This record gives sequence, C-alpha cells and structure tokens, in this order.
Amino acid sequence: MEPVWRNTIGDVLRRSAERKPEQAALIFEDRRWTYRELDEATDRLARALLKLELKKGDRVAAYGRNSDGFVLLWLAAAKAGLVHVPVNYALKGEELAYILRQSGSRALFCDPDLMSDAEAVKDGGEVEVFGTIREGESLDVLRMAEKGAAEPPAVELEDTDLVQLLYTSGTTSAPKGAMMTHRALIHEYIGSIQALDFHEGDAPLHALPLYHSAQMHVFLMPYLMLGATNRLLEAPDPANVLKVLKEEGINSFFAPPTFWIALINHPDFRLDSLQKGYYGASIMPVPVLEKLREAAPELGFYNCFGQSEIGPLATVLRPEEHGERPDSAGRPVMFVEMRVVDDRMRDVGPGEMGEILYRSPQLCQGYWDKPKESEAAFSGGWFHSGDLARVDEKGYIYIVDRKKDVINTGGVLVASRDVEDAIYTHPAVQEVAVISTPDPKWIEAVTAIVVLKEGEHVEEAELIEYAKERLASFKVPKAVHFVKDLPRNASGKILKRLLREEFAKVTR
Repeated sequence: MEPVWRNTIGDVLRRSAERKPEQAALIFEDRRWTYRELDEATDRLARALLKLELKKGDRVAAYGRNSDGFVLLWLAAAKAGLVHVPVNYALKGEELAYILRQSGSRALFCDPDLMSDAEAVKDGGEVEVFGTIREGESLDVLRMAEKGAAEPPAVELEDTDLVQLLYTSGTTSAPKGAMMTHRALIHEYIGSIQALDFHEGDAPLHALPLYHSAQMHVFLMPYLMLGATNRLLEAPDPANVLKVLKEEGINSFFAPPTFWIALINHPDFRLDSLQKGYYGASIMPVPVLEKLREAAPELGFYNCFGQSEIGPLATVLRPEEHGERPDSAGRPVMFVEMRVVDDRMRDVGPGEMGEILYRSPQLCQGYWDKPKESEAAFSGGWFHSGDLARVDEKGYIYIVDRKKDVINTGGVLVASRDVEDAIYTHPAVQEVAVISTPDPKWIEAVTAIVVLKEGEHVEEAELIEYAKERLASFKVPKAVHFVKDLPRNASGKILKRLLREEFAKVTR
C-alpha cells in the first residue's frame, strides 16, 4: 500500500530540511542549527520521549524561557504525537499548578533555574516524567536529541490530531486551553506568510516569549516553513535587541506596543537595517505609532491582530494602509472569515460597535476539558471572540475593547482605548491603562492608571483637565493613579484584571 501524504508540523520541518539541508535554521547564543541538524535532532528527541513511555495524545508541559531546547521540545513533541503545553515561565505556585492540573500533563520539562518552582507543584498533578529544557542533571532535551537513530518515530499522525494546548492569557478570567491541531496551525502559517510579506531571504529576530502563540506561530514557525535563518534571544531586553538589530543585519522584528515604546525611549534607538516592523498582542496607541513612523520613515509597519484561539493571526493592517487608517487593525487574512455583530448575532452597520465573530480552519477545536465554555464560544456556528470592534464600508476593523473591559459609567459605554489615546499624548506620560472602578454614583468610574516618563512630574488634577480638553465629558477619568509599572504578561498584554482588583480597594 502506498504511504499516505501527510501535512503535520513535523512534515513542515522535514520539507524545509529537504530543500535547504545546510541552511542555518536557528541561531541561539553560540549554537547554530542547520535545517538538516534541526530535523534529525527532533527525530531523535521524539523517539526518546516515546521511550519514556509517553504515548500519543499525552500532554507535555514546557516551562522555560526562549532557547533552542524549547524549540526542539515543541517540534519533537509534534513529531511524537504528543500534545505540547507551553507554560508562562513567570507562573509559580497555584497558577503553575493550575495549568499542569487542568491540562493533565504527564511530563514537565523546565529550565534548570525554574526547577524548584516546578518541583514544588508537580506532585499535585499527574506529572510522571520530569526533565530540563537546557543543560541539567536530569532528563535534558539537548542531550536526548544527540543520541539514537535520526529517524522519524513510528507514530501514525493525521493533520487533524491535537498538537498543542494554547492557554489564553487570563487577562479577564482563568486561562483556558485552546485545542490546536496540526491543520489549524499550518493554515495559520500560510496566512501569516502571505499577509506579512515573509520571504525565505529575510533575517528575522525572535525575542518575545515562545510560550506565547504570536512569537511562535505568527513568526518563528512560518519562517521555519519558508527556510529562513532565525535568530532567537532568551528574553526581550531593549538594549540587547537594539544591539542585535544593529550588528546582525536583522530586517524583520515583532514586538507588542509596550516593547516598541521601550525601544523608542531608549538612548540607543536606531533601526538601520530593519525593513519590516510588526506589532500586536495589544492595542497600539496612535500617538506612539505616529512617533515610531516619524522616527523610522523607511520602516514598514504591520498591525497583527487576533487571539490564541485562532492560531493567533486573524487580521492585518499593512504598511501602505497605515497612512489612511492608523487606528485600524486591518482586514482578515487568507483563511479567516469575520463578522461584527450585535447581541442577537445580526451584522452591525458601518461604524456601529459589535462583537467580532470568526469562522476559519485556523480555529481551535474548543477548550480542553471545558465543554460548556466551548459550546458557548462556538454558539451559532461562529467563534465568539469577546472583542468589540467597529467595521467600515471597506471591511477594515477598528478594535474598541475586550467585551469585559468596556466601562459602563452611568449607563453610557466607554471604550478604554479612546481615553488611553487622549492621555498618551501628554508629554509626561509613558504608559496608561484605563479601567473601571466601583463608584456609588456612576456604578463604574473611568479610572486611569499612569506610568510617567523618568524625571517627569504631573498632578492628577492636571491630567484630568488635559483629558477634559480632548474627550467628551463622560469619558474623562474620575480618578488618576500613578504607578511605577503596569502589570502585564510576557507577551505585553496589560493585565487589567489585576488593576481592577487592586484599585477597587482604593477608597477616595
């Protein structure tokens, strides 16, 4: 019987290795992997994982910072038919235990310096296999990838098999594991390549955490699919990123708005070789975008919007579209259908606010072990994103807010972005997050949490007066609080849930 043609994550890497065996695929610190070496190493590691008595469908948690070992573990798990569970390395205690317990992970691999955090919670769940992602004293994925036959494991795989649980960021509620298949992710890779103008000759830099779907699935994996050389950093440090951009001829780079803000405020800010600048994961304030475009006029910016459940890229605003619509998130990518609807799932008119719905082969299969949430998310045959937006006559969307972040003040809905954009224009403001806080008169009061630029000072009353000159009266913050930093996850999303919890306790 003729072998059946497959299209899985492992097959994506194998084909790149067949086309470009000696091309550098991945560079991390002093290690350089060609496509042939990466393909063979992940074959060996996949076979080694199965020898640990893990079987197809078992969940394997990866708890660590960016490294070549992190990439190898992901690719090997995919080849072995295991379900990869990337875990935010900032999680500890019950937050970490929740992911391991909820996913039912049988194996946990972590960075050596995170070993004590992992050991503290692993016995509370079903973890049986415990190893390290980098050089360590226990099962070490890099060493495991050096031994044995470089042959694909004997596992029957289909592109409809589950390959990863992408846990949502938990900015508004407890994280949920979006069930991603090989097919969903590969569709997303093709859409990313087409919409973001990726080319095999690009020199991309990957600095944001790979446990997050944007860096892994919108950038690293599509570039591996093309056969490009990928430069990987352990963490997104502004000074180091600017150094690598300058010295290594990087022409493609992604970061959330918060990191672009850090770059442009750095004394060494220069983007000489960069041609493609990508932003996403949270809303980019228009004043910041305008400052970036003015500082780097030759750089083409792409706004990438979506969410983990769709792989995560759903819409893109291309460089040539920024001039006319700088506040838009663009239009759907190749394999995504989108609607903006009211509470009865009726399409809203141009300029009206509604919830974004998706239909796409990129979508998850639902949430792991959460049937009620899965059914609700896909009610009516469309995926309900929880994002509120407006759409114009040409199909461009304008993100208003997360549905749970809209502020209902005195019966009037206020989008936090409108207020944030106004406050961002104040010369003393570095960052701002606008939230609701309980109020006896307004029920929910518009409240601004502000980080000032170093050396700057401004009073609460002055900022409120500044906002009054630029906003409708009902949008003006009732209070302004100053903080040193805003809480955010490693992908750059500001955790407004934590801010609401903190400042709900503040009495005025």
